[in-house]
Amino acid sequence: MKISDVVKSKGSDVVTMRPDATVGELLTLLADHNIGAVVVSDDGTSVSGIVSERDVVRHLGRSGAGVLQEPVSTIMTVEVHTCSFGDEIEDLAGSMTERRIRHVPVIEDGRLAAIVTIGDVVKHRISQLQDERDHLVGYINQ
Repeated sequence: MKISDVVKSKGSDVVTMRPDATVGELLTLLADHNIGAVVVSDDGTSVSGIVSERDVVRHLGRSGAGVLQEPVSTIMTVEVHTCSFGDEIEDLAGSMTERRIRHVPVIEDGRLAAIVTIGDVVKHRISQLQDERDHLVGYINQ
């Protein structure tokens, strides 16, 4: 199975924000969209970084509430692991587990096209296992 299969079922919407937006604005955006991370982008199609709830918590612990007034560029992850529509889901799942990341932007033709979460990968895998189980039960009952 490919990343494109996951994106077909979940959709390709990606929430982005500019690097000069404040961490406080980030928290509002995360809450409004009920998401755990945002792609940081100057233009909505490039990837400058990614910032998650985990990043906010870590920086709050180090710097205190003053971090809420800082730009997200000061706390975002700059080295963003990405994937493409043609990548295998199993490979991405392994990479996400190994790197301990939960959100991976999908890049196609050099542009941000979607985002895949570990939850999306797990949901797709469970669906695949249920289909396999149903086929096996059908075969056994013949």
